[in-house]
Amino acid sequence: MIEFISEYGLFLAKAITIVIAVLTLVGGITAIAARRRGDETKLTVSRINDRYDKMRLALTQGVVGAKAYKKAARAAEKSKKARIKSGDQELPRIFVLDFDGDIKATGVRSLREEITALLTFATPDDEILVRLDNAGGLVHEHGLAASQLQRIRDRNIPLTVAVDKVAASGGYMMACIADHIIAAPFAIVGSIGVLAQIPNFHKMLDRHGIAMEEFKAGRYKRTVTMFGENSEEDRDKMRQELEQTHQLFKQFVAQHRPVVEIEKIATGEHWYGSQALALKLVDTIQTSDDWLLERSRDHELYLVKYAGKKKLGEKLAGILGESSEKLMLNWWKQNENSKWG
Repeated sequence: MIEFISEYGLFLAKAITIVIAVLTLVGGITAIAARRRGDETKLTVSRINDRYDKMRLALTQGVVGAKAYKKAARAAEKSKKARIKSGDQELPRIFVLDFDGDIKATGVRSLREEITALLTFATPDDEILVRLDNAGGLVHEHGLAASQLQRIRDRNIPLTVAVDKVAASGGYMMACIADHIIAAPFAIVGSIGVLAQIPNFHKMLDRHGIAMEEFKAGRYKRTVTMFGENSEEDRDKMRQELEQTHQLFKQFVAQHRPVVEIEKIATGEHWYGSQALALKLVDTIQTSDDWLLERSRDHELYLVKYAGKKKLGEKLAGILGESSEKLMLNWWKQNENSKWG
């Protein structure tokens, strides 16, 4: 067992040293390059109505024939030129944002920039649709993401959230901010609860004479731990913290979604769209595709995206991360039959 841990520690130290050295070198190079080329991030705006027009023209060509297609294409082009030339806003506008969530809500970096840009331009006469796909994750990260949507509501701009797949836990924390929530029939909605789980290796280490020493200032600086022995006081404190977080979550949902029976829906359970409608977690059963297609007849639809090229350091970090994961997996497979005592 000691030999096993020693080999693992040596391997890990080498891997970390190499990664740090490479990233430090790359970081210096990319910092210099960034100063030369400036900011590579950009905001793109595309008119969704144009995509629908192209679809319609393609079907016209395939079904009705070339003559009808040419006529329809000329009419569409004429209408487009007139709209651009006039510069007038003939129809109300809807701006569409996409948020694809993960455990750390990393999409909030783009979301905050997209919303900041929109708040410099959009008015209460406009509307914003957020197509949300988010199964939740870290509390503070998703709290920040929800706060970004709150900025829209604070400016009195109508906000709709569309859930085609999932808005659970931190995802529903974001969704409940909206004036109106639509969900596909089998979208997963809810999971208003808090979860924490952590492995503990204390007994295994103790059997092999390995002790963990910990020093802290502050009674609750650390409660439960992976390697030390957890006391009932530690566990009780963790439970208290989870319960406090759950209460804050419930208050947040109740504040933004007062139509729900909060004690009934804040059990940590999730429901499918049609069930969520009955519980008033959502307002309408509909896909975002149908919602947008309906409104394309009398609205100007714009998809807004904030994006930028990944810097060289980020690309290499991703490659190194994937490589290290594969290396660790291969190493683990080779040692999976090792005896632990």
